[in-house]
Amino acid sequence: MSHFTELSQQYIDGQWRPGSGSWDIVDINPYDGEKLAAITVATADEVDQAYRAAQRAQRTWAATNPYTRRLVFERALRLLEDREQEITDTIIAELGGTRLKAAFEISLSKDMLRECMQLSLRAEGRILPSPVDGKENRLYRLPVGVVGVISPFNFPLFLSLKAVAPALALGNGVVLKPHQDAPITGGTLIAKLFEDAGLPAGLLNVVLTDIAEIGDAFIEHPVPKVIAFTGSDAVGRHVATVAASHFKRTVLELGGNSALVVLDDADLDYAVDAAVFSRFAHQGQVCMAANRVLVDRSVLDEFTAKFVAKIRTLTVGDPQDPATDIGPLINSAQADAITSQVDEAVAGGAEVLLRGTTVGTLMDPVVLTGVPHDAPVLRREIFGPVVVVVPFDGDDEAVEIANDTPFGLSGAVHTGDIERGVRFAQRIETGMIHINDGTIADEPIVPFGGEKNSGLGRLNGDATVEAFTTVKWISIQHGRSRFPF
Repeated sequence: MSHFTELSQQYIDGQWRPGSGSWDIVDINPYDGEKLAAITVATADEVDQAYRAAQRAQRTWAATNPYTRRLVFERALRLLEDREQEITDTIIAELGGTRLKAAFEISLSKDMLRECMQLSLRAEGRILPSPVDGKENRLYRLPVGVVGVISPFNFPLFLSLKAVAPALALGNGVVLKPHQDAPITGGTLIAKLFEDAGLPAGLLNVVLTDIAEIGDAFIEHPVPKVIAFTGSDAVGRHVATVAASHFKRTVLELGGNSALVVLDDADLDYAVDAAVFSRFAHQGQVCMAANRVLVDRSVLDEFTAKFVAKIRTLTVGDPQDPATDIGPLINSAQADAITSQVDEAVAGGAEVLLRGTTVGTLMDPVVLTGVPHDAPVLRREIFGPVVVVVPFDGDDEAVEIANDTPFGLSGAVHTGDIERGVRFAQRIETGMIHINDGTIADEPIVPFGGEKNSGLGRLNGDATVEAFTTVKWISIQHGRSRFPF
């Protein structure tokens, strides 16, 4: 894939160039182990150069007419559509994403670019009344300046764009650090897209590097005012701590341990379909995935039989093959870690309803039940094709079980009575929950984010404007103020 070679560089101040670190990030196809690229890492000095470039370019960009800024996103959308086949191939090769997953991620990315055309015009000011005679209070909504974005490996195109594109649309400069397992899809592919769409040089910079090389330089740097991070809660805690000590705002989209709840009056066939997609989309490497499926005991046997039967029909294998439902995990370390989590749960007394093998990065679906109440597998995020079925007696117990986790990102409840579903949903400690649907959903203008250890802040729509702008109060005294001395 020739564009892997072309895109295997740093993108700093509008220049494509090799990093000057002492080691390489090796980009590997998780399905067949093929080496896609070797990228010399960026040093802390290059991170500094990227931030300084963004700071210089941002001043002119902020003063650019927002109607002019929006044209960049219009062109980027057209280019994304033109390059859809090439980007699909990249997602399959670099992430092990299936064709279905690639189409889903690209569709979300298009929606985000469409939203950014509107977002350029959304930083609206206000005029507020004053208790002082003759005074006018103006509130100006301004770009924060420069935003640092750290993105994950699972949906790197979309989750990078989700912060990068709105931050740019609102007049900011950006430095993006993608995950080292997704440097092209989550990083340089996006830089190329915006470069070709006519984004002025220096505004978007992509540094391919790792904490092992730069430590906390990306977060501590004095230039960025906001750090947008998507990833695990452990790393998120560190990012938030370091950022806070440097008076920076953070937007954190962290892990989940979502429950899909099946009440006694649910449409079971439909609930099965929703639960299977909610757990096994992209091999379960989705923060919103339904790790736990909670089922009312009165329908447990029927639901479980249908659920396991449907999961048995999923095909595990080559993500290139359109018939494949479940491709590889991102790397063998992840596959080994998840396999041992399953072993630990089984040793602790969990009953296995379905389990195949793990070969390299390919892991067959696992369905567990009868998991002891205190088992770690019930409370942690499982980033793989493993699901736990948990029975409950009545809605109150379901609420208690659903909330018994440090996370609170997404969720779903299935019922024949919509208002019963709403009452139930209001009791779940989560940022997002869906009635008679899956747990995986993201829409461009609806606030997206979590409670508890699942993150801080929201993105999309008005929430994004709030995240990547700041407010300045300018008052005008049209008359004369009276001073006491």
